[in-house]
Amino acid sequence: MEPELLHGVTDGVATVVLHHPAKRNAMTAAMWAALPPLLEALAADPAVRALVLTGAGGTFCAGADISTLQGSPEEAQTLAVRAEEALAAFPKPTLAAVKGHCVGGGAQLAAACDLRFAEEGALFGVTPANLGIVYPSTATRRLVALVGPATAKYLLFSGELIDTERALRTGLVDEVLPSDELDKRVAEFTRILVTRSQLTQAAAKEFANGRTDRDAHWAAQARASGETAEGVTAFLERREARFTWTVTPG
Repeated sequence: MEPELLHGVTDGVATVVLHHPAKRNAMTAAMWAALPPLLEALAADPAVRALVLTGAGGTFCAGADISTLQGSPEEAQTLAVRAEEALAAFPKPTLAAVKGHCVGGGAQLAAACDLRFAEEGALFGVTPANLGIVYPSTATRRLVALVGPATAKYLLFSGELIDTERALRTGLVDEVLPSDELDKRVAEFTRILVTRSQLTQAAAKEFANGRTDRDAHWAAQARASGETAEGVTAFLERREARFTWTVTPG
C-alpha cells in the first residue's frame, strides 16, 4: 500500500493511523500535507469527541521520510510544522498511542498531542542534530514545555534515543503500559474522555495551552450550556451525566 493516513470513528473516538510500514511509518510530504485537512474534518464532526494518533503495526513513526528532504528541506519542514500546529490546535482531547520508535517528526507529532501513552520498549528521540536541521521554534517550545529546558537540550543536542522509563520520568509520556496492554488502556481511557463534559475539556485545553483572553467567552458558554446543571443532577441521581455541549470549530 502507498504511504497514507488511515482514519475511522468509533463510539466518539477518531483514530488516525500513520501508515507507511515499509519505512516504519516515516512521514512523506503527502502524509504531512494530508494531516491538517483530515484534522479539520474530524474537528467539525460532532460525533468526534476525542482523537487517537497512532502508527501501523509495531511502531509509531520513525520521523520524516528522509528522501523527502533531498529536494527542499525548507518546504518539507513547513509541511511538518503545519501538521504539528493543526494537531496542537485540534479542539478536542488528543492522545498519542506509541509503540516502537517515536523519533524525529514522530516525536514532533506526539508532543503536539495533549497526552501520550506508550508501550514498554518504545523509544523516543528528537533527531535534527543528526541531519543538520534547525528544529522549528514551535516544536522546540512545545518540547521545552513538556520536559523542561534541560531534557529538551539533551534530546536536541544529542539526538540520542531514550526509553519509556526516562520518558515517563521527564514528562514526555503520561503512562507506560506493559506489552500488549496499550490498546486496551487507550480504549478504556478514551471511553472515559467521551463521557466527560466537552465544554470543560475545551476550556481547559485553551487555558493549559496558555490562552489568556477567553475567560469571558468560556464563562458565557458555561452559563448558556446547561452543563453544570446536568452534571450536578446526574451526580445527585447517581447516573452518568449526558453532556450535550459540543465544540464549534472556528
